[in-house]
Amino acid sequence: MQQIDATPLSDEELQGLDAYWRAANYLSVGQIYLLANPLLKEPLGPDHIKPRLLGHWGTTPGLNLIYAHLNRVIRQRERDLMYVIGPGHGGPAIVANTWLEGSWTATYPNTTQDEPGMARLFKQFSFPGGIPSHVAPEVPGSINEGGELGYSLSHAYGAAADNPDLVVACVIGDGEAETGPLATSWHCNKFVDPRRDGAVLPILHLNGYKIANPAVLARIGDEELTALLRGLGHEPYLVEGSDPATVHQALAATLDRCLDRIDEIQLEARTAETPPGRSAWPMIVLKTPKGWTGPHTVDGEPVEDTWRSHQVPLSGVRSNDDHLRQLEDWLRSYRPEELFDADGRPVERLLELAPPPSLRMGSSPHANGGVLTRDLELPDPADHAVPVKAPGAEDGEPTKVFGQYLRDAFVLNEPHRNLRLFGPDETESNRLNAVYEVTGKAWVAERRDTDRNLAIDGRVLEMLSEHTCQGWLEGYLLTGRHGLFSSYEAFVHIVDSMVNQHAKWLKSINRLDWRRPVPSLNYLLTSHVWRQDHNGFSHQDPGFIDHVVNKKAEVVRVYLPPDANTLLSTMDHCLRTRNYINVVVAGKQPQPNWLDWESAALHCARGIGVWDFASNDDGEPDVVMACAGDVPTLETMAAVDLLREHLPQLKVRVVNVVDLMRLQDATEHPHGLTDPEFDALFTTDKPVIFAYHGYPWLIHRLTYRRRGHANLHVRGYIEEGTTTTPFDMVVLNNLDRYHLAMDVIDRVPSLGSRAASVRQHFSDQRVRHRAHTTTYGEDLPEVRDWRWGRPR
Repeated sequence: MQQIDATPLSDEELQGLDAYWRAANYLSVGQIYLLANPLLKEPLGPDHIKPRLLGHWGTTPGLNLIYAHLNRVIRQRERDLMYVIGPGHGGPAIVANTWLEGSWTATYPNTTQDEPGMARLFKQFSFPGGIPSHVAPEVPGSINEGGELGYSLSHAYGAAADNPDLVVACVIGDGEAETGPLATSWHCNKFVDPRRDGAVLPILHLNGYKIANPAVLARIGDEELTALLRGLGHEPYLVEGSDPATVHQALAATLDRCLDRIDEIQLEARTAETPPGRSAWPMIVLKTPKGWTGPHTVDGEPVEDTWRSHQVPLSGVRSNDDHLRQLEDWLRSYRPEELFDADGRPVERLLELAPPPSLRMGSSPHANGGVLTRDLELPDPADHAVPVKAPGAEDGEPTKVFGQYLRDAFVLNEPHRNLRLFGPDETESNRLNAVYEVTGKAWVAERRDTDRNLAIDGRVLEMLSEHTCQGWLEGYLLTGRHGLFSSYEAFVHIVDSMVNQHAKWLKSINRLDWRRPVPSLNYLLTSHVWRQDHNGFSHQDPGFIDHVVNKKAEVVRVYLPPDANTLLSTMDHCLRTRNYINVVVAGKQPQPNWLDWESAALHCARGIGVWDFASNDDGEPDVVMACAGDVPTLETMAAVDLLREHLPQLKVRVVNVVDLMRLQDATEHPHGLTDPEFDALFTTDKPVIFAYHGYPWLIHRLTYRRRGHANLHVRGYIEEGTTTTPFDMVVLNNLDRYHLAMDVIDRVPSLGSRAASVRQHFSDQRVRHRAHTTTYGEDLPEVRDWRWGRPR
């Protein structure tokens, strides 16, 4: 691994950087421990210590070191830099640095750069009513909390995309480097267009240990580590040591070399007549002791440069006099009297080392992306609407229709380059391939004659890692741009945990006035449970909806458009929203077009409504047939058709649900129906047969407070599946038209034994279906060829 043998810092620069680093370290330790006496104007006593010591010291001195050196290159080069911190549990470091540079006070004016402000800074950290211990949304300059490790590098590359003047310095913790999401993120460099994107400078911080174990990459030796990083397409530079002066010089020289190399790669790409081949982007491997500058030993055990420094090295400070003495010695070792004046203000020398306000990393507009967000230019969805002569008379392919809309959206926003499509190798499979008429798939690796739709500047990012796609999109959104994630429904579960973190981030920024709303995280889930009959049981799972609905109502939205026009209307709406997680589930296979454009737009605006064309209740139904999802809607409509044929006197009301959250009470979700609205649709005393796309219990959970809940009977996916025919999938889960019609007979009191022969007929049809399917490998002709409104 390359090491730069140079000493670019003058004695004055070296002393200044070291003072800045000591100040940040002092402020970091103070946040973990001190409740009062921030400048140590009196001997440290137990009453100055927080009752609950929370925080992570081990990674903090390294993060402080990097921040100080990045400030140096920002000032010298006037570069637009952003800092993404993988070991986000090193929150004290970033809080300290943003306070030192002035960004924290600019964001929170009561936390002034003086002794009272320092006291507030210390007390608030990991304290009730204060801020979390991680690099949370409350921290200016952050887009990656790091509480859950693994996402820093993909976030960084998402932030750099379409930001040609931005360099994102991304610190990767050595524990984080062991996670699956981070492992795949190393390949993001194969998707960077050096002409139009910014650059990411990965900094792998190898301090040797995790919470209680050595770190893998710190123990494989430089030769193997170098081979690994070079094999991943990076040009690694090593900075190693425990002597501060030596490390300062080495890191300064290495940062200069790396930024020079980034400039060279970008200049070559941006001035060449033809795009040059792929370059190995520089990165830094920083090896410094864990818990550097902290206590060497505690209670006779080594602490610095061991796993014991990971969190709070001195844990018994309030009750143990030796620990209290060690803490005071530790704090005074940074010589705070040289760093802060008598009023607690950073001395002028430190203030001069911070970048100007417009270039401070804590004030970067990219880290508060809503201030940069530009509304998308979107086509009129009516121009892409499918003509519908009669409900259900003809089939359409919803995602194919939406793909044409998305294609035009790419064209309209090409001048702004603020829209991208993300997905794991499924854009064509999910029938969105119309976008390839105007853009390609981003790709800077080797290309062959047999490849299709690859382009260095493509707006589609595909990689067979849902984690990486999600991370790219989150980084892109949090820096103010727009995007869409398209995935198979069953496998979007891979990013469940990432969705958790993003939902928590959105909830947090909703209460921070200074955080501007960012474009929503939009999912289009297709190849869904009911049309994965060819891939089988492993591909059949609708549970992502359940997972998302667990999040705060202010953040999540779930849509189940039943046809092409409702999908168009839904996606047009979602792409215009802010600060939401929008989950849209829609099939890609041919299915009936139910609503013309005007009706679809009105229905989606309502989110739920009676389909008059399918109802004959005259305001007083015997039964309500409800449905949410394209296949449940198809089966419900077919069941209604059967009931009309066999029980023509039965009064049926059909209610279709597009916006799933309309089912909740208005007091629980902003989209929820009031009780009078819900009762008007579903009645309070009539049976409701509800055909639902996912697991049935979610509908019960959403409606359990409703007066008519006891009358609600839900059919949905009950974890039955295999490789079979489309109709057999619904039969296996009792969601088929015959079973829905049987449910009506079982629950409408006026039918009873009068409909026994009809019920038997429906039951026999299910038996006929099974025999036909296992004999011929396809569905019954009367099922396969069924059309709403077609004379029998």
